[in-house]
Amino acid sequence: MTDRHGRAGRRVRLKAGDEVRRGLAAAFGTGGTDAERHDRTPLGWFARALRVPGRERRILVQTAKATLAATAAWLLATLVLKLPQPFLAPYAAIFLVEATVYRSLRGWLQQVGSVATGVLLAAVAGQLIPSQAVALAVVVFVGLLAGNWRRFGDAGVWVGVTGMLLISYGTARDVSLLGDRLLETALGAAIGVAVNTLIFPPLYGERLATTTDRLATALAGLLESISDLVRHDDPGDLEDLLGQAQDTRSQVLAAEEAVGLTREGRMLNLRRGRPTSGARHERPLRTLTALWPAVAQLIAAVRTTTQARDRHPFEYPWPDARDTLADLVHLLAGAVQAVAVVGEPVDLEECRALLEKLEERLVTADEDGVPARLGLSTMILPARLLVEKLENR
Repeated sequence: MTDRHGRAGRRVRLKAGDEVRRGLAAAFGTGGTDAERHDRTPLGWFARALRVPGRERRILVQTAKATLAATAAWLLATLVLKLPQPFLAPYAAIFLVEATVYRSLRGWLQQVGSVATGVLLAAVAGQLIPSQAVALAVVVFVGLLAGNWRRFGDAGVWVGVTGMLLISYGTARDVSLLGDRLLETALGAAIGVAVNTLIFPPLYGERLATTTDRLATALAGLLESISDLVRHDDPGDLEDLLGQAQDTRSQVLAAEEAVGLTREGRMLNLRRGRPTSGARHERPLRTLTALWPAVAQLIAAVRTTTQARDRHPFEYPWPDARDTLADLVHLLAGAVQAVAVVGEPVDLEECRALLEKLEERLVTADEDGVPARLGLSTMILPARLLVEKLENR
């Protein structure tokens, strides 16, 4: 069993090592094949966007959509509506080609609301305050304060900015021009929303799939390190384990963010039923993120028992008990890796057998002594939680 576990453990660690090497090569621009280095040039980036679905293609598509929306808003405002200098129309169109359809619709309401408030504020100030400088100061001050209302969201700053532009251009007293500004903003925003909603609305399914694989690899590698530490009884590996745990925690946070963005991306999205929506990877990723608290508890238990050593109330378990626990943690690493493969069955039979063997030892092995059994029990509990999480995934 140990040899088989060792070979599987090396495969997990090699995969994690490959991830690290690829990350370092991408970060520092070193290593990799000629094709990989070519992908980091502007031309290579563009070729990859055309060739492979992913972040690059999504950026290219969203950029093209923003360009289309801005141009359409400008042409419609100038050629059809004959509005004079409708600069707010393409501006609103560009900024409402958002990362998700939901954000575009929410942004449309916020953008129109903030600009309308700024126009109204400029109109009132222009009628009541004769001095342009004083009116400008009042509009900026009141507008920036009003823009902090949470309903305006990120668009709140444009309450004060819109009012400032209208006052400084000297159009605050011209009601027709104020109406034009409001109309062109609503028009541009509507075009931006329509383009983002109807033309390749963005989805993030491939991000969820990638995040699932990375988190499974990180958690499996961390469990392998815990297994090695418990088995070989080398306190010098503890600091490396804690550093690896911090890296894995960052992966967990990234996974939670990816789940949130993917769910939001499907809201009101005409393509939400497609395989690229990421729905099939959401459950495995939720399972993986739910494992983190138990893994963190296991790390804390190993750290406590390792550092306690010969001090009551905890004492390091006996070598044969540690070997059994190390085998259990190793098998859990393989089960965690299997979770990332959609449709792959996760075999926990050996895990349950080893867990029962360890729990029976707590009850029957009086020769271990109470301190050693306490140390073993602190590590068994989070291991049991991991098994239960995987069973109920």
